Amino acid sequence: MPTRPCWVEIRAHSLEENYRFLTTLAAPDVELLAIVKADAYGHSLDICAPAAVRAGARWLGVTSVEEGVAARAACPEARILVIGGVFPGQGAALVEHRLTAVAWEPWQLDELETTANAVGTPAGSVPVHLEIDTGMSRQGVAPELLQSDPRAAAALAKILDRFAAGSPLRLQGVMTHLFAADEADGTVTAAQLARLDEALQRIEASGFHPRWLSVGSSAALVAGQSAGIVALAARHGMKAMLRPGLALYGLVPEFSPAFEPPLSQEPDSLKAARAHLQPVLSWKTRVAGVRSVPAGAVVGYNGTFVATEPMRLALVAAGYADGLDRRLGNRFSLLVRGAHAPLVGRVSMDQAVIDVTEIPGVEAGDEVVILGTQGSETITAFDHAEATGTIPWEVFTRIGARVQRIAV
Repeated sequence: MPTRPCWVEIRAHSLEENYRFLTTLAAPDVELLAIVKADAYGHSLDICAPAAVRAGARWLGVTSVEEGVAARAACPEARILVIGGVFPGQGAALVEHRLTAVAWEPWQLDELETTANAVGTPAGSVPVHLEIDTGMSRQGVAPELLQSDPRAAAALAKILDRFAAGSPLRLQGVMTHLFAADEADGTVTAAQLARLDEALQRIEASGFHPRWLSVGSSAALVAGQSAGIVALAARHGMKAMLRPGLALYGLVPEFSPAFEPPLSQEPDSLKAARAHLQPVLSWKTRVAGVRSVPAGAVVGYNGTFVATEPMRLALVAAGYADGLDRRLGNRFSLLVRGAHAPLVGRVSMDQAVIDVTEIPGVEAGDEVVILGTQGSETITAFDHAEATGTIPWEVFTRIGARVQRIAV
């Protein structure tokens, strides 16, 4: 049955090209883990995870075990990292589907160990990546465990003891989140890497030699920070892994403050990213009908727009239940027939109205672009974000599940 005309087009080939380009920005021997969490940032995990694998990705990053199970169905041979960790009762699914958990709490290790022992998993066969909190205060081994206090060192040692010989768990990797990689001066990131180095020294002194050091997202990669991460990994006999997300989907992170002489020069890697990355997603709908209204006509709920002259209005089949932010009413435009058509009145749950008075020939069935390019005009996720006071990540991920994703 034909569906309501509100859909997203996903250019899988563009994602593949983006991944291949990002590998050229990484320092030699850097592994890239393709972030496909949150349904591939709203782009469709089923489309994007296989595309990343076709482009050469060996690792995929998801938030949860349930996302990991879906990724495993789409990509049977990929290595899948569950960045948000396990929750009670999820250990069996993680082991069954060969997922790799990030962990930082003793109870998470309990869940994994209990499950592994119950199914008779051999020693060292359940890989774990230990997260270190280097200053974000969100998840990871708590900062106080990294201080010089002997009691803190003992607490960290207790966590590491869970990976001792005979345990079904294996310390395969160490990771952290850089929370200010998009700050051009790099001072916060440098401090975080110093704290991570301290943690790695303790881990190494305890006799553990994990293979992977997972640090840095799109901002770190396009800003040319991978060489420093590689150097840190090499000091501890590890291999560096970066986790691109936004750049994989064709957007270059914005830096604050911007790279500007004389204080800082924009890295060549960032310039190259702006030139080469291709947006993967376009969001579209269609005109459901066109009507003429007289001056004084009220448009939409609560009459937030009143026509000051005779107008032609087009109804479009997209609303806030689809992810078209309600705050865009009376302050944003969509594209129809290659021109910007202002949203007038409030965005409704399932519909919105655009002003097509100055756009000749608009009729029912015309394609309307919410996010993407039509003719010579483009609307980006950054445009949406600026208009609603948010970030592109949220713009993508709030596109509703009922909006069909189509590979093109």
